Amino acid sequence: MTLRRTVQSTSHSNSDIRVAVVDDFQLLLDGLVMRLDQGRFGVRVVIEAKSWHELVSHPDFPPQVTVLDLNLNDAISIGTKIQALLAAGSEIVVISRHSEPATVARAISAGALSFIPKAQGVDELAQAIRCAARGETYFPDGIETSIAGLSVTLPPKLGPQEQRATALYASGMSMREVAERMGTTQETVKSYVKRARRKYRETGVDLGSRTRLRVQGVQEGWFDDD
Repeated sequence: MTLRRTVQSTSHSNSDIRVAVVDDFQLLLDGLVMRLDQGRFGVRVVIEAKSWHELVSHPDFPPQVTVLDLNLNDAISIGTKIQALLAAGSEIVVISRHSEPATVARAISAGALSFIPKAQGVDELAQAIRCAARGETYFPDGIETSIAGLSVTLPPKLGPQEQRATALYASGMSMREVAERMGTTQETVKSYVKRARRKYRETGVDLGSRTRLRVQGVQEGWFDDD
């Protein structure tokens, strides 16, 4: 059973920034929450969640700022999550162990204010949170330079079933396995994937091979590459 808890601390003030931290690795989640919630950063962690569902169903949602892991292995694109958070009134700091320029630029283009590689320290993350709460962008050294001038085409809008089928297939499942997971037929799954590929092709992105689908999936946060 996954336990969901609201973090309390006696060293906070009413002016502290209300923050959610979302990561599907429990040890990393625990470490981030403990470090951020010390009281010295002007941050109060009100939500810690291991999944997108835990975040949006939490009674304290939405927070002022959401620290969101890029890859939650849930077949939901990072763009979809960012747009949902913005609509709810929360600013976003994306964290990830992937910091390729295209991945960073895609998250920023979708509406995130900061992108912090997990190799960075908690001081950088706290600075990004404070900037996001003010509606300002923040990048560690090297990140802004790496994406400067990079042209990124935002992904097309896929239907929920199209995205899920495409993400599951890109993750390595066969058409039959995807059909079983989704409770439908192989022909329907093939149709979903074909339509998704066509929509990407119309934006100039060729996802004709499974390898290209997988690379796109990692960039968009459908899943991790392990």
